[in-house]
Amino acid sequence: MKNNIKTNWNFKLFYKNDNDPQIEQDFNDFEKEAISFEKKYRNNFGYTTNPSRLLQACKDYEKLNTTPRFAKPYFYFHLRKDVDSDNKILSAKINLFQERLNKISNKTLFFVLALGKIDPKNQKMFLKDKSLSKYHYFLKKVFEESRYSLSEAEEKMINLLSTPSTSMWTEGVDKVLSKQEIKFKNELIPVSKASGILSNLKTGDRRSLNSLINKKLMEVSDFSEAEINAVYTTKKISDELRGFKTPYQATVKSYENDEAVVENLVKVVTDNFKVAHRFYKIKAKLLKEKRLNYADRSASIGTINKNFSFEETVKILSNTYKKIDEKYLEIFTSYLKNGQIDVYPKKGKRGGAYCWGGYGLPTFVLLNHADNYNSVLTIGHEMGHAIHTEMSHTQPAVYADYTISVAETASTLFENFVFEEIYEKLSDKEKIVALHNRINDSIATIFRQIACFNFEKELHETIRKDGYCAKEDIVKIMNKHMKNYLGPLFDLTDEDGYFFVSWMHIRTFFYVYSYAYGCLISNALYYEYKKDKNFKDKIEQFLKAGGSKSPEDIFGDIGINIRDPKFFENGIKAIEEDIKKLEKLVK
Repeated sequence: MKNNIKTNWNFKLFYKNDNDPQIEQDFNDFEKEAISFEKKYRNNFGYTTNPSRLLQACKDYEKLNTTPRFAKPYFYFHLRKDVDSDNKILSAKINLFQERLNKISNKTLFFVLALGKIDPKNQKMFLKDKSLSKYHYFLKKVFEESRYSLSEAEEKMINLLSTPSTSMWTEGVDKVLSKQEIKFKNELIPVSKASGILSNLKTGDRRSLNSLINKKLMEVSDFSEAEINAVYTTKKISDELRGFKTPYQATVKSYENDEAVVENLVKVVTDNFKVAHRFYKIKAKLLKEKRLNYADRSASIGTINKNFSFEETVKILSNTYKKIDEKYLEIFTSYLKNGQIDVYPKKGKRGGAYCWGGYGLPTFVLLNHADNYNSVLTIGHEMGHAIHTEMSHTQPAVYADYTISVAETASTLFENFVFEEIYEKLSDKEKIVALHNRINDSIATIFRQIACFNFEKELHETIRKDGYCAKEDIVKIMNKHMKNYLGPLFDLTDEDGYFFVSWMHIRTFFYVYSYAYGCLISNALYYEYKKDKNFKDKIEQFLKAGGSKSPEDIFGDIGINIRDPKFFENGIKAIEEDIKKLEKLVK
């Protein structure tokens, strides 16, 4: 490994060590700023009628809520914990800082609530006032969200109760699952590891291990049944108090999407589940199976044996970025030099991969690089998030964070670019495997996630109507919606439905639609770029937009009209083209 490339996170970009006195100083400074803001504006409501006073108040609020000191200590300890998961001291510090953050946030809660109560006539005036142009979108969001706001006392209570009413329940499930082990081929392995190796096993072993996983999930399902009903009932109460009409409305609004666009997305994808069915026919043929089981949905059909060391991976990504725009290469190179990418798996490090960044703070990327083909695509995906984060931070602080609904757009777009860089260098057999895997991922990202959206919706509605949903009924609802997208070739058992126990996304209500939303839009951006390389300027415009407008308007500005009812249908056609290509390769 070259000396100018660091493969471990450099935490000195945050603090000297865990006991650095600057940590407490940063938090104390933020607390003082919050108290000062509260004293200045709590009983001084001139900003609700006067544009110049509102401008100053918005500036002060922006400064308070985007200073690195707001998140830096909490952010630091979370990252430390992810590479040292057995460290109890870090867990305690995270909990303490979370509690302190909640209390400080409550001190400034009054401001947004006061903005929401501004007389509608004054709201219209402020949104037209040129002196407030920088804050128009921020104010517009606040005014719209205020329709669903409660009193300050109620908001404080909900904020404080969120930990025992939701977080502690879901953390409980996580803890229970983390302790579960399965005996497979005379070896005890954790459930999480067992799930991770399923796709690479032979059919008999895969199905056998999947059954063992399901039985283990069934054993702990009583707790999960209580947990699901508790957190879903908590959401029901919150939605009723706020006046949300559907279980997903709160999420859609918080992600700043147009509700009609999301409903159209769900309908179009659901109506096109037959595309997934077509793919699974090819998969069954490649697996030489007449019928498929739930475990077979992500089964590997072969391997790409080429070794991709991290040095080789760096070359692939560097070549990819150089072809698109040198500025992306500069970002990647700086991450490698600064120690912003933690590369290899090690004891105590969490699995998977992610990118995490905040305004004014270094963005960190976590990998578990295994020197294989998938590892290359993974870093391509996560660096897409990182590039999006860096470009978004060119916005004013108030708009530096992009909404969750577009988070997967940049990541899957850059993953497409990396795939293109690798694909032509593969043998014909490897191309079949690579293309199959690409489509398999698209099916999981789009069709499976929308099937999950439909499952969540029915589960919420059932609990709201009946007051409680027994685990056996949760299983039936799960299997119903999974079968819908998987198609007629699949045989699902009651055991398969217990996957709800470990599917943590269903606790982050309706988050799953953002995967399908982002992936279909990234397909559109990718194919526009393939037609005209100058479209890279439009891609940069999107990346730099951050959270300055709604996602629909950000993409509309670069000629991508996602409000068009046919938009998502066109995105699905791109997947069909890949399927046709795979069919020809298989023949």
